[in-house]
Amino acid sequence: MNRQIPTAESKYSRRAIGLAMIAAVAMSGCANSPSIGVLGAYFPDWLFCIIAGVVLTVVVYLILQRVQRGQWLKPAAVVCPTLVTLFSLAVWLILFQH
Repeated sequence: MNRQIPTAESKYSRRAIGLAMIAAVAMSGCANSPSIGVLGAYFPDWLFCIIAGVVLTVVVYLILQRVQRGQWLKPAAVVCPTLVTLFSLAVWLILFQH
């Protein structure tokens, strides 16, 4: 009954240590969460960017419908989420450059 006790030199423990180090480096970016205080409560910046993206997409949609260019928004299932993403990222880059 001579059992070998796994040591830190086994390939599985080296892999686990490597993954733990990568996770620690990745999690260090979470130290400072970008937040905005609104009436005493803190909300993440990305939440405001998504709201702005949705509002700007609705505005673009209404303007294009008004000038009778609504066909530019076809297929809406692809164009609308793309516009929301575009506007959200643009607002993030313009307003929240830390």
